[in-house]
Amino acid sequence: MNFKHIYGRLRKPGDTLSERVVHGGIWVFILRIVNRIFGLIRIIILARLLAPNDFGLFGIAMLALATLQGFSRTGFDQALIQKKEDTEPYLNSAWTVQIIRGFILAIILLVGAPLVGIFFEEPRAIMLVRVLGASVFLESLKNIGIVYFQKEMEFHKQFVYQFSGTIADIAVAIPAALILRSVWALVFGLLAGNFVRVIVSYIIHPYRPSFRLDWDKNKELFNFGRWILGSGVLVFLITQGDDIFVGKLLGVTMLGFYQMAYRISNMPATEITHVISQVTFPAYSKLQDDIPKLREAYLKVLQATSFLSFPIAGLIFVLAPDFTRIFLGEKWMPMVPAIMVLVWWGVIRSLVASMSPIFLAVGKPNILTKMQFFQTILLFTLIYPLSVNYSIMGTSLAVLFSAILMFFIRNRIFIRTIRCKSWLLYRNVFYPMIITAISGLLIIFTKISIFDSVNIYQFFLLIVIFVLIVSVLSLIIDKFAIFELKPTLRDVERLLWKK
Repeated sequence: MNFKHIYGRLRKPGDTLSERVVHGGIWVFILRIVNRIFGLIRIIILARLLAPNDFGLFGIAMLALATLQGFSRTGFDQALIQKKEDTEPYLNSAWTVQIIRGFILAIILLVGAPLVGIFFEEPRAIMLVRVLGASVFLESLKNIGIVYFQKEMEFHKQFVYQFSGTIADIAVAIPAALILRSVWALVFGLLAGNFVRVIVSYIIHPYRPSFRLDWDKNKELFNFGRWILGSGVLVFLITQGDDIFVGKLLGVTMLGFYQMAYRISNMPATEITHVISQVTFPAYSKLQDDIPKLREAYLKVLQATSFLSFPIAGLIFVLAPDFTRIFLGEKWMPMVPAIMVLVWWGVIRSLVASMSPIFLAVGKPNILTKMQFFQTILLFTLIYPLSVNYSIMGTSLAVLFSAILMFFIRNRIFIRTIRCKSWLLYRNVFYPMIITAISGLLIIFTKISIFDSVNIYQFFLLIVIFVLIVSVLSLIIDKFAIFELKPTLRDVERLLWKK
């Protein structure tokens, strides 16, 4: 029996695109939130058990892995999702390329590990890099059929696939940290997560790939995927280039501080957009020829993104010192200024990422690649002088300044793409900025005037107060301003998915 008949029977008969997207969106949201809650618990526990130096060493190994992955992305998954016609004939060849790539990268990491140790002047990283090479090959063995989870908006299966690896990582990393008290706990956790995801990918999807190389089909996929490759290289330089710079110039311990600050500051703000973009890309692809509908729908999506990302970032900004002291410990306090800068980089990432599915859906990934190229140049122009003078705080400022400038340039191109008036875009950002600024100032005033030193109970009380202030201000603006603050699932469904 054809796997599509089996796969189709897993979906309820009569499901409409609208129903599948709304249902899928809920599952994506659950996946991201649950993953990040468990991820935050993992970070807190491991940060207590391990030293910043351990996280820095692991960061060096992960940078070597991320470098090779970023410079070798095929973009085949995105190409398969974007294609309107039947993609089954492409799967075996795409899977074969996936495994060949994984094997080559694993060999390069095995052989080239000493070069990583020499570059960062850290010989302890050599064995870590070699072991992590196994994780690259493990990941390449995953079932190519899981691409249909996103293409067909079966996100509850994506939840099972991703979350199984998260649980395995935590189940291995935390006991290993208790026993070993070393960086190897992080490595073993990563390997366990990748191994479990490979197994689960074949359990929850019926497709069974086989080795086959079809150069014509690979070439067709790569015509779209080459821009994903270019974009992947530039995204790597933008999101990981600063890590390489910090590790080389400021040392392993400062890299540990910087990567932890980056992870905490960007975790909540970007989760919202990752949920939205993962759901909207396949749906936008089905509506790629209807620009007016894309424009109207995007404005609703941007409104929802802004009213979630800005308040979350504001909350992290005002409570970063208290969170770090209470949950991670005094040894992590040097990273607090970097958190307070990078959290606004997280907001910009969320806003920019909400645009990306539109460019991909209308078949213009080249625009993303070109914009990322210019952002990379800006970043590397600013990063050295600022880092030398202000350590990881300067690195954070370089990341933020380059992102802000490119945000406005990218907006101009995006406005032309969806044929939208600029004031419609900026209006959706202005109101959440005002609400967040007022709420943040009130929380800071409360901390200064009432609490001498915030304890864990007062920390959660401040969160509740902040949420209440944001809610009240949103209701006031909704009532008295000429601006509707009700981007509900029903709105998005009506604008995006209704046929």
